[in-house]
Amino acid sequence: MLGFLQGLSYGLFMTCLPWLLIGLYNPGLALPWPAPGRLQVIARYCLLVPFISMLLWLTSLWGGFSPSLLGWLAGIVAIPVALPVERTLRGWLARRRERRQAAQRAAETQQRRAREERRAHEAGVSVLDPARPPDGADELVLAMCRVKQSLLDVNRPDLAVLADRLYSRYRHVMDVLGERFQPGELAFKRAQGLVTQVCFGAVDTLTTMASQARGVVSVDGDYVRGRLNREGSQLSEEERAALVRRLDLLVETEHRLYELSARIESALTVLDDTAVSMARIETARPQASVATETALEDLRRFVEGADRYARRE
Repeated sequence: MLGFLQGLSYGLFMTCLPWLLIGLYNPGLALPWPAPGRLQVIARYCLLVPFISMLLWLTSLWGGFSPSLLGWLAGIVAIPVALPVERTLRGWLARRRERRQAAQRAAETQQRRAREERRAHEAGVSVLDPARPPDGADELVLAMCRVKQSLLDVNRPDLAVLADRLYSRYRHVMDVLGERFQPGELAFKRAQGLVTQVCFGAVDTLTTMASQARGVVSVDGDYVRGRLNREGSQLSEEERAALVRRLDLLVETEHRLYELSARIESALTVLDDTAVSMARIETARPQASVATETALEDLRRFVEGADRYARRE
């Protein structure tokens, strides 16, 4: 065994110079990691591998000087055998680390969007369940459910909440209209038609937003930024330009989504204005025969007269 180690140390030491020359000519042939450099080649084959061979040689001297031919041959083929094995192992570790980082980035993105979704929720907003639409849902509400599912499919719950807000406004406006008008009245039908058209327009805008978000759903912005930060100096100009273009696509898409969100906010404001205006309309016949102020004044005078009568008694 010691003779084998002694022969291995000799064979390993003899191959340092050829592999050093190969690495100086093309570092990718002599090193197992991506983007190698010549300084790394020098450190590996002038310091690391000679140190290992010297350590093996000193360890094997306890059994005397008896290097074996099998050990010498094993030392000669050790580096060319170890390089692909190390490349495979490093590649597997890198892919495993990348999968963990991707899962972590996905979890962070999901948490960030969940926080944005919670911030986007308003008090009293009804939540639509696309799988179970509300009972008696009309075509407009079903369209809202479909567009919300489309936004959820592209991992944008922060935008899907806009469908909930639109549904809540629509239901509130229709409740106010139902209180102020009879379903058969012309004013009710006219207002209902206008509200429905505004809501359908907002649904079309949400559909456009889902299409825009679907276009970049496969672009991982955190991954691209990470590569640019980690490997910025090692990337070729073509690869760097491709990564920067991906980030530009994300920025352009987000800017477009913000513009479309502003349209949704405008539609929601119009629905709020409609609900407030309809609530101010007095359509019911007053039940009091006199005005409230007059009744209060008469009641006050009655109480004062009763007090005077009680004091005389």
